[in-house]
Amino acid sequence: MRSINKVIIVGNVTRNPEMRKTSSGQTIATFGVATNREWVGGDGQKKTLAEYHNVVAWGRLAELCIQYLEKGKLVYLEGYLKTRSWDHETGVKIFRTEVVISDMIMLEKRPSSEAASPHVQPDLSSPPEENDGALPPEGLDDDFFADISPNEGSSASNGKKS
Repeated sequence: MRSINKVIIVGNVTRNPEMRKTSSGQTIATFGVATNREWVGGDGQKKTLAEYHNVVAWGRLAELCIQYLEKGKLVYLEGYLKTRSWDHETGVKIFRTEVVISDMIMLEKRPSSEAASPHVQPDLSSPPEENDGALPPEGLDDDFFADISPNEGSSASNGKKS
């Protein structure tokens, strides 16, 4: 039987994207997004719960996220879930689930002076190396951060403060 791993999130950016590069030179952007869930409890009171998501973008999409996104911006993201793990220096195994995105649309109006489109729809029919890096490069799917320490600071930054 087939399975599906697809995520669609509409939320607010919680921290400015940080840029990193793999040892092979592939660009990676990481940032956070918050979503809110609202419901009416059994007591008739409206309740709200925030969820926080770790987001990863690759290649050209990563560069666009770094260029256009900043804390507080409303954004549509589409991608898949990826869980990675590593051993902490204390010997505890750490797990982190991230949304690896293949599409990003800014939902707030941009200033009229901006001419470039922040919406990227990669051609998913071609291999990852040829689709502007919206998906991880071939061979990195099993542990795509193997050459980046989870505690290491970003090797480059977009200069924005969070």
